[in-house]
Amino acid sequence: MENLFKVLPMALAMVAGPQIVSAILLATGARALRDSAAFITGATLATTIGVTAAYMLSSTAATATGGARSDVIDYGIIVLLLSLVVVVFRKRRHSQPPRWMSELQTATRRFSFNLGFLLFFVMPGDIVTMVTVGAYAAHHGSPWWHTLPFILLTALLAGAPVIVLLLLGNRANIILPRMRDWVDTNSWIVNEIVIGIFLVLAVSGL
Repeated sequence: MENLFKVLPMALAMVAGPQIVSAILLATGARALRDSAAFITGATLATTIGVTAAYMLSSTAATATGGARSDVIDYGIIVLLLSLVVVVFRKRRHSQPPRWMSELQTATRRFSFNLGFLLFFVMPGDIVTMVTVGAYAAHHGSPWWHTLPFILLTALLAGAPVIVLLLLGNRANIILPRMRDWVDTNSWIVNEIVIGIFLVLAVSGL
C-alpha cells in the first residue's frame, strides 16, 4: 500500500490546468449539476482506461522477463516524469483559454462528457501521468486495484467545483471565478511541485 500513497499526489497533475478550469465553468453554467456529472463521468472513464492500459502493458512486460526487476522501467518512469516537467514548464504562459471554453456554460450533456473524456485522455501531460502511475504500480508488484484510489481522487478533484457549488450555494458564484483565476496563474507551479516530489521518490527507489 505504500506505493499507492506515493502516486496519489499525481492526481493533482491530472486536473491542474484546462481540466479544472473547464470543471469550474461547467459548475457555473445553466445546468451545473447535470453537465458536471457528465464531465466527471468522462474524466473518470478516461483515467481508468489510461491507467489500466499502462498497468496491463507494464505487467505483461514484467511477465515476459520472468518478473525480474528491470532498471529499464525505472529509468523509463524517470524519463516520463522529466518530460512532463518540460511539458508543464513550456506551457506555463499559455493562459489564453481556447475558443471552446466559451461554450461550456451552455454545454449539452454529451458535450460535457466528451470534453471530460478527451481532456483527460489525450492531453500530453495527462497521458504521461497515467502511464507513469500505471507503470509504477505494476513495476512495484501492486495489484491493479491499488490504482483505484488515484482514479477516484482524480474524479473527486475534477468534481471539486460542483462540490463547492453544492456546499456554498450562491456564494460559489464568487469563489469559483477566483479559483479559476488562481488556477490560470498558478497551476503550472502546482504541477511542477507534485511531479518533482514523485521524481525524487522514483530516483530514490533506484
